[in-house]
Amino acid sequence: MCGIVGVLGNHEVAPILVEALKRLEYRGYDSAGIATVNDSTLDRRRAVGKLVNLSDLLVHEPLRGKSGIGHTRWATHGAPSITNAHPHQAGPVAVVHNGIVENFRELRAELAEKGISFVTETDTETIALVAQSHMQSGLQPIDAALKTIAQLEGAFALAFLFEGEEDLIVAARKGSPLAIGHGEGEMFVGSDAIALSPLTDRVTYLEEGDSAVVTRASVTIRNELGEVVQRECKTINIDQTQVDKGGHKHFMAKEIAEQPTVLGEAIRHYLPNDGTQICLPGGDLDFSKVKRLVMVACGTASYACLTAKYWFEQIAGIPVEVDVASEFRYREPPITEGTVALFVSQSGETADTLAALRYCSGKADRIVSVINVPESSIARESDLALPILAGAEIGVASTKAFTCQLSVLLILALKAAQDRGQLGAEELNQHLCDLRALPGLINQAIGSESKISQVAAKLAETRDILFLGRGRMFPLALEGALKLKEISYIHAEAYASGELKHGPIALIDQHVPVVVLAPHDELYDKSISNMQEVMARAGKVLLITDAKGLKDGAEGTWDTIQMPQVSDILSPILYAIPAQLLAYHTAVAKGTDVDQPRNLAKSVTVE
Repeated sequence: MCGIVGVLGNHEVAPILVEALKRLEYRGYDSAGIATVNDSTLDRRRAVGKLVNLSDLLVHEPLRGKSGIGHTRWATHGAPSITNAHPHQAGPVAVVHNGIVENFRELRAELAEKGISFVTETDTETIALVAQSHMQSGLQPIDAALKTIAQLEGAFALAFLFEGEEDLIVAARKGSPLAIGHGEGEMFVGSDAIALSPLTDRVTYLEEGDSAVVTRASVTIRNELGEVVQRECKTINIDQTQVDKGGHKHFMAKEIAEQPTVLGEAIRHYLPNDGTQICLPGGDLDFSKVKRLVMVACGTASYACLTAKYWFEQIAGIPVEVDVASEFRYREPPITEGTVALFVSQSGETADTLAALRYCSGKADRIVSVINVPESSIARESDLALPILAGAEIGVASTKAFTCQLSVLLILALKAAQDRGQLGAEELNQHLCDLRALPGLINQAIGSESKISQVAAKLAETRDILFLGRGRMFPLALEGALKLKEISYIHAEAYASGELKHGPIALIDQHVPVVVLAPHDELYDKSISNMQEVMARAGKVLLITDAKGLKDGAEGTWDTIQMPQVSDILSPILYAIPAQLLAYHTAVAKGTDVDQPRNLAKSVTVE
């Protein structure tokens, strides 16, 4: 959600800024802009829509200069427009901002009393105007920026650029991520390492409340108390920040195809050597004394938690509560003795999830996170951070991160069962053996893509679709419906199959396809009974099952998709594949923007 870049370089900065912003497109945006300082003059260019519109503008109205800041905006205050697009400028100050300034109305009122007027609907303009006001009062740029930052309430990542200052960017973070990149006689600022990776592999991550005064020769970082502090400069793995499509039409297609590989790497990370022992690198977690597990996440990650609830309760015998992060902390739930709080986030910067983690800090016995970015805020503020090792995920609709989250959570549930004596050695070994074979089964499932694309072409003509699943398949039904509506814009809902008769069956007719996720497990017969109820009312059923399921229940269905046979506990991970492919090919058939669907952001860093 929003992307920030800043460059103090040795070359013309406009094309560098635009290229860095392209690497942040995955975060979601509706307008973009850059500002530069050239011969002491501050100037900017902004455009609504895709970055290509900004690039076209720069051809006709170029910006010179070797110092600059850039931004991709996801609208919060004020509709997408050139006026509301970043950077915002007030006299000698330009600002780019990711986040929300919660006290901007109060600051506006103070500015209005001084006779200062506004031209945008945004909260960000207020930041630039406050900084300008401080400079008019006699403060130098650095002091004006730091005083402005101290007045702000809310969540933000900021970068300031000043007229007449070609060797200065002031940056700050509170709630939203921000990193400083170190070059040779150059310095960079970015929302994440992906934006900076073509420019440098040496990165310093700002911590909560940090501000930074950046020049080409140095960076001075102050903590929230204003004290000068040292933050570690880390070397990032450039391979993990690659954002090319690898020959695929869309990033989502590439990321679906990568799942056998990244799942294999994740499984080997937690099952090293001969794969018969579970290891949690970075620290251990003894579940024998855990009385309760609280799992918190947003969106797709919350469905991973709902799936894991079945594993932890059925395999390990641990009571589990799952909550969406945006509701969790506002309920002020009691955190009782013996509670482990587990947070799942692909980016590790999800604002609601991070706030929920901070609510649990000091209350839960242990804070554990399952994340894809080891240097993220959620990872750093956890007692134990478990990486999913999915690599950079660019498509807004999560695919490989979801299946890697499921795999890590399953391994954690198996360890919990082992610690609590709920699994014998032979049974545990069989589960681990099945898990090691999972990447091969995922590859087989991807092999059904041709058939799935044929079915998707028919689904693309519909307006409403229902997903049904029982037991471990219910969260997968929720995930399948979410994927479909995210990228195809078709209205989709999901229900536990047994709830069909409690209302949703009223929606069934020949125009509403019903996708049934039903591996041949202990609940298969009940799922088929619910499916028969749909077909008895002229409903069109798409049955996704295995060979046994097709043999016992495919009669009368509208269409079927066959999955490989898999052990019961692994079925949610395997059946994520057809759900992803169904959404992908339906969106392709409809011609929607698969990787950057409207109104959505990859990383939600504001409430």
